[in-house]
Amino acid sequence: MRLAALALVTGCQVDLGDIDGAFYNGDGRAVHCAVDIDLVANNSLASIDGALDRAAARGEVLELYAHSPGKTVPFDTVEYVLAGAVARGLPFITYADFATSDVQGAGLALSFDDHNIVEWYALRPMFELHAARVTFFLSRYAYLGDYEYRYLRELAGDGHAVEAHSVNHLRAPLYVEERGLAAYLADEVVPSIEVLEADGYPVHAYAYPFGARTDELDDAIREHVPIVRSVSFSYRGVVTSPCPR
Repeated sequence: MRLAALALVTGCQVDLGDIDGAFYNGDGRAVHCAVDIDLVANNSLASIDGALDRAAARGEVLELYAHSPGKTVPFDTVEYVLAGAVARGLPFITYADFATSDVQGAGLALSFDDHNIVEWYALRPMFELHAARVTFFLSRYAYLGDYEYRYLRELAGDGHAVEAHSVNHLRAPLYVEERGLAAYLADEVVPSIEVLEADGYPVHAYAYPFGARTDELDDAIREHVPIVRSVSFSYRGVVTSPCPR
C-alpha cells in the first residue's frame, strides 16, 4: 500500500476516459479491471464525467470501484456516479451479469470491496432511487456480525451481486511466492467462494485484493469462477498497473 500511495504522490494523473483497461467492449474477456474512485485515487468528477461520456459514446461498460462510502469515498461521489449513469442512459451491470450473459453495449459496473457492510447498507435508498445494481466483493466474511449478515442479505435481495474477495485480503502473488499456488487457492480463494455459496450467494467472480494478480493465478482461479477482477490505475508512477495489457 505504501508503494501505491507513493505512486499517487509522484505519478502523473491520467483521465479516466483514457484508461482502456477500465472499459469492457463486449469482447468476452474473463479478466476485468476497474478504476478506484476513493479519495486517495484523486480522480476528479470531471474525469469521471469523461469516462461516463466515453462509455455512452462508444457502447462500452465502464468499471469503477470503491471501498467504504462516507469514509474512503464521499456519499456525494457515489451519488454523482449513479446519477451520471442514469442521465446518460447507461444500464447498471454486475459481475454476475458478465459471467452469466452476453453483455453488449454501454453500461456501468460499479463495485465495492472488502467488508464495509454497514456503509454499503447506508447507500440502499440511493441505490433504490437510481434503480442501481452494484457488486459487493466480500473479504473476511466469516468475521461479520449478525446484523451485517442481515444487511447483506437484504442488499442481495434488492438485486445486487455478492462475490468473493478472498478470506484474509492478502496479496495473491506474494502468497504464492511464499507458500505456493495450491496453498493460495486452498487458503484464500476456495473458502471465500464456498462460504458465500453455503449461505445462498451464487459466486461468479473473484476480485484480487489490491488488484495483485498474475496470469498463472488467473488461470487457476478461473477453474472455480468464470470472472476475475483486477484494477487499472488512473496514474503513472513507480507502481506498474496489474491490469493485463
